[in-house]
Amino acid sequence: MAKLSRWVQAGIAAVILAALVIQLVLLFAGGADANSGDSGTVVGLGSRLWRLFSFFTIQSNLIVLAAAVGLVLRPLRDGAFWRVVRLDSLLGIVVTGLVFAIVLAPQVHLTGWALAATIGFQYIAPWATLAAWLFLGPHPRLTWRAVVLAFVWPLAWLVYIFTQGAFTHWYPYQFLDVNDVGLATALRNAAFVLVLGLLLAAGLKALDTKLPARS
Repeated sequence: MAKLSRWVQAGIAAVILAALVIQLVLLFAGGADANSGDSGTVVGLGSRLWRLFSFFTIQSNLIVLAAAVGLVLRPLRDGAFWRVVRLDSLLGIVVTGLVFAIVLAPQVHLTGWALAATIGFQYIAPWATLAAWLFLGPHPRLTWRAVVLAFVWPLAWLVYIFTQGAFTHWYPYQFLDVNDVGLATALRNAAFVLVLGLLLAAGLKALDTKLPARS
């Protein structure tokens, strides 16, 4: 089981790395951003790079990448901090997949390499990560303390997005864009996503105790 886990996690890491390399090459070449579809003519390179790493999609993929590499090195890795990282990787990437499929996919029309990066970030990474956790574990690992601490990052991200948006007037997602939907609607949408995350966290915690032990 440990050998299989290593191969699966290595595959997930490879997909995310490939998608990230494709996206960075596109940014430097003035191509489309796989998150928004914007081209290099919208803003300068520095702003495009800053915006790229401000997307929840990219941050969640980077956390999954770190978790996958950690599990390749040690498939049965454990520890208080690790449990928070592992849960953040699951929560972040599943929310990414769900929000993209339900809300964002109809708004972004990509082709070529930008589409390839999107498939890696938004389709393969979310569901491969969830499937790997369900079938390969390791579990049980999740605690209620880890669930609480796992929301530090999403809450900090939301504070950052709304704070910087007040000065730059840029928001990574249309449903959070105060300029477009208004502050009240943007905050309501953010609260909805947080509630979705809470429900997912509770579901993952419950599953973690019922799934066959992988340790």
